Amino acid sequence: MMKKKRLLLTAVGALVAVSLAACSSEGGKQEEEGTGGGTGAGTADTPRVRIAMITHEAPGDTFWDLIRKGAEAAAAKDNVELLYSNDPQAPKQAELIQSAIDSEVDAIATTLPNPEALGPLVQKAVDAGIPVVEFNAGVDAWADTGALMYFGQDETIAGQAAGERLSEEGAQKVLCVVQEQGQVQLEARCAGVEEGFSGTTEKLYVNGRNMPSVGGDIQAKLAQDSSVDRVLTLGAPFALAAVQSVQDAGSDAEVVTFDTNSDLVAAIESGDVSWAIDQQPYLQGYSAIDSLWLYLNNRNIIGGGQAVLTGPAFIDDSNIDAIAEYAERGTR
Repeated sequence: MMKKKRLLLTAVGALVAVSLAACSSEGGKQEEEGTGGGTGAGTADTPRVRIAMITHEAPGDTFWDLIRKGAEAAAAKDNVELLYSNDPQAPKQAELIQSAIDSEVDAIATTLPNPEALGPLVQKAVDAGIPVVEFNAGVDAWADTGALMYFGQDETIAGQAAGERLSEEGAQKVLCVVQEQGQVQLEARCAGVEEGFSGTTEKLYVNGRNMPSVGGDIQAKLAQDSSVDRVLTLGAPFALAAVQSVQDAGSDAEVVTFDTNSDLVAAIESGDVSWAIDQQPYLQGYSAIDSLWLYLNNRNIIGGGQAVLTGPAFIDDSNIDAIAEYAERGTR
């Protein structure tokens, strides 16, 4: 499995290299004219296309800022009109996909947090002749929807890696905080942790759209159960809330998390958060748009029918200094 993951990560690098080379002949001239952007390679000399990016972003979750920045960088380079929309509720996200189909966009990049609700809409887009790639959520279901490619991490593998690390650290009881019940990628993370962890795992469901209630629910649980020695959140904003909850509850639990943002990087630097699992969201957004440009202009498909993995990787005190530079730029 690890060998496959290395190969697929290499494929992501090849994707970026190919796309940069494809537009380099025009890049220098167009940057002089003020049209360069994104990665600094200029704008591709290809017909302008409209690509809809549709996600399950929830209000206030800054993780998605990184996804969007990557997508915008690729769109600027590839002469793409990026149409971004989002809704955390599956029925509303399905409506957004339908709207993109009705608008006859050239391509669609979407997340798949609820395959049952969203899969038929993806298939509808494909049947209408609109190429689709998926990213971030739905790694176990994407191939059944008719999508061309998938960019993200295998959440079960990521969860197992987290569980194994927690075991190595000597943790005894982990509280896995789920901010949106029913999203497949979040459930897979907690399930993977349970598989990889030698101690006890308990899930705590919170309302991720109400951050004060998230903090209150975590604090109440910690006050009620002093055996919890690790709080594992599934997103950076919730880790930051958990840090305050641990303090308010008078708990000795350490906070660890999936995903990052600039504030989370600072929290690792300060020691408030012990480590984070990084799935490289900027790369996911960039690859989703760039791969569709490659497909539209050259019928390239990345990954050979397999998901292209962008993670997991750990960020902790051993490598935080290197990551912090890019967090300041707003890309990690």
